[in-house]
Amino acid sequence: MGKITGEGGPDLEQGTPVQEILEEDEASKEKAPKVMQEQIDSKTPNGTRSFSTSARSRQEAMISFEDSGIEASGHTFELPALPLASNMHLKHRYAPIVKQVTNLLMRDGKLSVAQRNMAMILNHLRTASPPTVNPDRPLLPSAPPASHLPLNPILYLTLAIDSVAPLLRIRSQKGMAGGGVALQLPMPLALRQRRRQAVMWILDAASKKPTRGSGRGGFAQKVAEELVAIVEGRSGVWERRSGVHKLAVSARSNLNTRTRR
Repeated sequence: MGKITGEGGPDLEQGTPVQEILEEDEASKEKAPKVMQEQIDSKTPNGTRSFSTSARSRQEAMISFEDSGIEASGHTFELPALPLASNMHLKHRYAPIVKQVTNLLMRDGKLSVAQRNMAMILNHLRTASPPTVNPDRPLLPSAPPASHLPLNPILYLTLAIDSVAPLLRIRSQKGMAGGGVALQLPMPLALRQRRRQAVMWILDAASKKPTRGSGRGGFAQKVAEELVAIVEGRSGVWERRSGVHKLAVSARSNLNTRTRR
């Protein structure tokens, strides 16, 4: 505005005294504090403006918590450090394997039911007794002691799934041997593909278990028991994994076969 009119901007240091405003408005003067009414009636200039609407005065009166070193109060816990971690996002607050298993548990788009079953599975792994590992079917090399697994149910779940996850899959390539004969080719799997195949095997084995009792947590209980059986080496998922690996090893020679027309 000052550039347009050719004048300077507003002087923030010079505020409008409240006494001058009250002198013009008798209704507001009657509602003003008694101290201010006495100052207006006396009309004795004292050279100071104790009651002023100066914007600069209010700005200087503001206290910055960072500059003064005063900690922000009102928080039960400490504020998170910035920048936030990748798992602090609302949509990515769960572990990747927990989210993947939850999506595979979901039926008919009922995510809340799948999340409830996932919570029951983790609760069973947390409260179950420590498993007894079978030396003939060892787990991953970096696995912690079996007595520590119930302390971290997500690690328990990850260890059970990754231990039986296949490294390869068999793909049938039609016409590779000529005459319409299909050849079986071993193909490597990524991490999410390996875990998905292992979870599908686990869910299939759990669905074949007999139901014990009634309630909406029956299937989650069977899945949790199947995970414990995998860690202890009692599950039939180990045989399915071994069968896929044996078939993939025997089909290695087909990788060098050229397509015949």
